[in-house]
Formats: sequence, C-alpha cells, structure tokens
Amino acid sequence: MHIVLDWSRSGAVLAVRIDDDGAMRGERTVDLAELPAYVRDAERETPRWVWSDTRAWYPSLLAAGIRIERCVDLQLSHTILRYSTLSASSALARRPADAWDVRPDVADEAVEHATLFDLDQPDDRPEPRSPLQEFAAQKEAIDGSQSPGRLRLLLAAESAGALIAAEMRHAGLPYSTERHDLLLTGLLGPRPLTGGRPAVLEQLTSEIRATLDAPALNPDSPPELLRALQRTGLIVTSTRSWELRKLEHPVIEPLLRYKKLSRLLTANGWTWLDAWIRDGRFRPDYLPGGVVTGRWATKGGGALQLPRQVRGAVVADPGWKLVVADAAQLEPRILTGLSADTAMAAAGRGKDLYEGIVASGAVDERAHAKVAMLGAMYGATTGESGRLMPRLTRAFPRAIRLVEDAARAGERGEVVTSRLGRSSPRPGSAWLAAQSAASGADSTDAEERRARSQARDWGRFTRNFVVQASAAEWALCWMAELRKQLTSMAPERRLEEGPHLVYFLHDEVIVHTPEGLADRAADAVTAAAAQAGRLLFGDFPVEFPVTAAIVDNYAEAK
Repeated sequence: MHIVLDWSRSGAVLAVRIDDDGAMRGERTVDLAELPAYVRDAERETPRWVWSDTRAWYPSLLAAGIRIERCVDLQLSHTILRYSTLSASSALARRPADAWDVRPDVADEAVEHATLFDLDQPDDRPEPRSPLQEFAAQKEAIDGSQSPGRLRLLLAAESAGALIAAEMRHAGLPYSTERHDLLLTGLLGPRPLTGGRPAVLEQLTSEIRATLDAPALNPDSPPELLRALQRTGLIVTSTRSWELRKLEHPVIEPLLRYKKLSRLLTANGWTWLDAWIRDGRFRPDYLPGGVVTGRWATKGGGALQLPRQVRGAVVADPGWKLVVADAAQLEPRILTGLSADTAMAAAGRGKDLYEGIVASGAVDERAHAKVAMLGAMYGATTGESGRLMPRLTRAFPRAIRLVEDAARAGERGEVVTSRLGRSSPRPGSAWLAAQSAASGADSTDAEERRARSQARDWGRFTRNFVVQASAAEWALCWMAELRKQLTSMAPERRLEEGPHLVYFLHDEVIVHTPEGLADRAADAVTAAAAQAGRLLFGDFPVEFPVTAAIVDNYAEAK
C-alpha cells in the first residue's frame, strides 16, 4: 500500500491511499499540525510513503520523534527513470523537461561534474505533474521498462538512501569540540586571537621566505610562490604538491608541510568548528544522488572529506560505541560481479583481492595488482598501468572486456548503464560539435586531435561509470539493509535512542550504538554487506568482505 502526500489548496496536506495494483482507496486532508500523528498511526500498516522530496518532508517528522520504514522519493526516482536506457521508451522519458527535472540545492562538491549535464533544455516547459500524477507516470515507466525488477530495486534503494541521509542529519555525528581544538592546537599551535596565521604556519612561512630569499613572500599565493621557486632555478610549472614532490631543494619539505597544514586550517580549522558543530554534533546536509554516478555529495561542511588529522574528535557518547566499517576493494569486486569473471571471483574469495591477483600469477606484487586494477577501471594506459594491462587482460578477460566495451561506447557518444539501471548522461553539444567537425571532409589536424582527445576523455568517464554507479547501488543496498537491522534492535525507541547510522562515505559507514548492542551492530554490518551482494549479483560467488571495528573514536578504527 502507498500513501501519496501533497499540498492541498488550503495549505493542508492531502493524503491519498493507493493499493499495490494502483487502485485508490480514498483520500484525506490533514492539517499540517496533525500530520505527525497521522503518519505515526498510518505507519503501523507499513505503507510506502510517496512524496516529492524526502529532504522537504521527512525532517519535520523526525523532529516529532517519528521514523518511517519506506518511501518513494519522486524527485530522485524521476531523475533515474528519465535517463535510464531501461525506461527510454516510456512517456516519462520522452516528455519535455518540466519542474521534476530541476533538482533543488545542487551540491557544492558536485559542481565539478556539472559539465556532464551539458543538456539543451527548452524554456517552454510544460506544467509539472502533481505528485499523484508523477507517481502514476513513474509506475507506468517501470512496468513498461526492459527490466522492471532491476529498476524497482534501484528506486527502492535510492529512496531508502534519502531516508538515511535525513536521519543522519537529524541524529548528527557525535563530535567533540574540545578534542578538535586540542588536535588543531597540536598541529598548528594555539588559535590566533586576532586572526592571521597560527604559530606553526608563521614559523614555516619564515623558513620558506628565508630559504627562497623572498622576505615578503605570501606562500598562500600560487603566482608569488611559483615566481620565487623559478628564481631559485627550479624548473616548475605549478605549485601543486604532486609536482613539488619531484623536486630536490631545501624549501620543498617545509613548503609541503605548510600546504598540508594550511589546507587543514582552511577546510577544518576553528572557523569550520564554529560553523558546523552544534550541541556536540556535526550535521552535514547529505545529497543522495548528488553526482551523476549515484554517489552522494554534501552541501557545505565537507563531510565527504573529513581528514584523518581530526577524526579523533568523532567521539561516541558516554555508554555508547562507534562501529566503523568499510568494504574492502569495493569497486574491483563490483567489476567482478558485473562481468561474472569467475577467475577474478576466485582471486578474491576469502582473502585480499589484490593478494589473490598476485597468487593467480597475473602480477608479481600487491602494489602492481592495485595499480593495474585502478588503471583498468579509470583508463590509465601509460606508465605502470599500461605495462601491466596485457597481463591483467590475459588473467581476467571478462572483467577487462567489460570496462573496455564501456570505454568504446563512450568514445562513440553512447550511453552505458549500471547493474540496476542508472544510465550515464549523453555528451553535450560541444562534444558533438567537435566530433562532427573532425569527421568533415575539410577537417583540420587540430580538429581531429581535439575530437580524439575528447572522445577518449568521455570513454574514460563511461569506463568508470558502470563500475562506480554499480558500486553506489551496492552501498545503498548495504545501508538500507543495515538500517532495517539496526531499527529491529530498538523498534520502539526514537531514532537517536537506538543504534543508528551517523556517517557514510562511498564504501564506509559509522554506526552510533549503545555499548550493549555494539557487537550485534557490528554483526549487522557484515550481514548487510552479504545481502547487498546477493541483491545485485544473485548466486554469483563474488564476496564483499567488510571490516567492522568497535571503537570510542573514529581515529581508533584506522
């Protein structure tokens, strides 16, 4: 049974009940003040709530002490169905763009991916459907798709992810401002009272200036720093750390240390602490599906880049524990399942996958196995990766063929699709124009080189898309199953009173749990990972090992 929520003309909430076969069972107008009580009562029937955007509806319910089991996030689902090859023939996919195609609150961390959405959108968009109409259109698109089962699982997992994101923001990551301050003070010196650089950065600035004979140098200015380095005779074209590490000069060590500590101060210094930590909690605004591959992003706070230097400030409450878990070699194992490569599955069975690749004879050491696999998934064709690729191809032909086929499809401007049905965007008009210009009878060498370069770039994107998007789907299924198991341990309690998820980073989660339930929560983490593998790959024998550490603070888990 589904309950669709929408706003009525009076400003109240219109709740429409729908059977699984699509038949309406009636509707009811609920005053906004009465909505929490209505949802609490209806939740006893375990409906699937249908609403426009979980981020708009769920926080107020959580604040009222209500957590729901299931939902359909129409905004997230629309994006998937709109572009999936599995539902490409549906009316929803062929309809002109409307308000459902505009996702509010684009993530700061997802801006770099904006070019992947270089789509031409008409200005004369039709009136948007109501949630009830949109739900019907989505159901029609799923039922008529090439693989309804895959899409239903993907949309259920995506919507569960939206619930989890709202719950993590509500509960917050337990965080100690005192420990954070101590960690910063130990690395940077005391917090400056009147602004300016902390003592350690001032000391390093003096050392850098003296070594470069540049008494007025601002080390935070790349142009100034680059000129100072070049004046010493160093052949350098940028001030990026990876380039500086190649150089031999007395200034390199203090300069690299300065850059590292300066980044920490800028991203997670005292200003960050003042802005983001309230009442002993860090509450970032997660955006499920914020990246085209389905990976999450965040809006402010930088939760997806919480540096190791300050992880000791993530501290469990008294009488509670943190269960910190991460999946080992997730993307290579996803590639194993996608390609049904039995040789690679055997290499990772019961052991470290990279060690298994070494044992297979494909490469001679673990570091080479990791470099080769990353090169296969990300398109590195030169250097060590390029040298090892033929050996990897001979040992695991099905896995390598899958990513190579995805790369060739991207180079042709085609779309690729993940395990459950999320499809890559098509190249934009600039890419198409470059390819067209290069194929003309009067094309120049420069146009042809540009077209080949852009085609290879897009091929690297689609090569990785099939793996990364499928890994994001596995992670959603993992968290959804884990959430269900954690809830069952304290079903009558408010979210924050029982074990609950408080952090997620691609292949890593943190659970905050009462100490007496910590062992059960750790077991649930590994059981949920196995279930996620079965949901995506059935009986194919690919394993997804997860390590789960029960600790008092995040730093202890590494």
